[in-house]
Amino acid sequence: MNLPFDNAKPFPIPVVALGAGSQSEDEGLEYMSMPSGMSTYHPPALPEPEAFAGHGAALTALHEVLGRLQRRLAGEAVAPVSLAGLGAEDLALIHQVLGEGEVSAQVLAQPGSPGDASGVPRVQIQESVFAGVWRVIERCDDGSVVDQIEVGPIPQVLRLAAREDARAARASMNPLPLGVLNAPAILAELAEHRRHWSAGEAAQVVNLTLLPVTPEDIAYLDHIIGTGRVVILSRGYGNCRITNAAVNHTWRVVYYNSQDAVILNSVEVVDLPEVACAATEDLADSAERLVEVLQWVQNG
Repeated sequence: MNLPFDNAKPFPIPVVALGAGSQSEDEGLEYMSMPSGMSTYHPPALPEPEAFAGHGAALTALHEVLGRLQRRLAGEAVAPVSLAGLGAEDLALIHQVLGEGEVSAQVLAQPGSPGDASGVPRVQIQESVFAGVWRVIERCDDGSVVDQIEVGPIPQVLRLAAREDARAARASMNPLPLGVLNAPAILAELAEHRRHWSAGEAAQVVNLTLLPVTPEDIAYLDHIIGTGRVVILSRGYGNCRITNAAVNHTWRVVYYNSQDAVILNSVEVVDLPEVACAATEDLADSAERLVEVLQWVQNG
């Protein structure tokens, strides 16, 4: 099955995250290059209105997305819009209207599961150019594909996968490996944040970039908190790669400049990092713009 994400933007970016004191100092002062631009809204290249002739199912699905947005803004819980049964041309029209926004995500298969054998992510997610409108494609164990559009700050499958991955942190090594200096103190701080953080509160952030950590500290930190199956990439101001740890409410959040060099490396204790989520204002803006698009199609 040829899915719309097969030709999407490249997903991975390097995972190299070292903190202060982890690199040798050369003589002379060199400034790290910062991101040169910020991703902004660009309307998709819309199909001509006559392209929808004979494709009422695609238009109906888009109206359902708009209805979900409006109900969500009114405070209602809304179900995803299923794209099951739509033909290839209808799906192509929907994909063209929605376009590709700045946030994409994957949920990897559980190790050893049927979906793990192919090396293909279990779930692929792409935010549309309408912030808070997400295309979610899930490959099931039996080979079937669930294709739907979800409306909200972030698709629920990312939260569910992170919760499934959560377990107790691994026991500390004793004695500590050579080169590990400050990781135990960082792990203790993160554990304290997890004990006191509750849903709805702001993220508790440990900025590793500002701490004197060694490569061995980073490796030890990753070993103890583990790595989950959720990977999120946000292309707003530069690139931001987010991965869940294998402990509750803990995320690695790393920002890169345009040369893929790390400019900010942090660990957040939160339900989901805010940088990946669409705000209520984003949903309202998306509803307004989708109304304009559908009016243009109908008036044409």
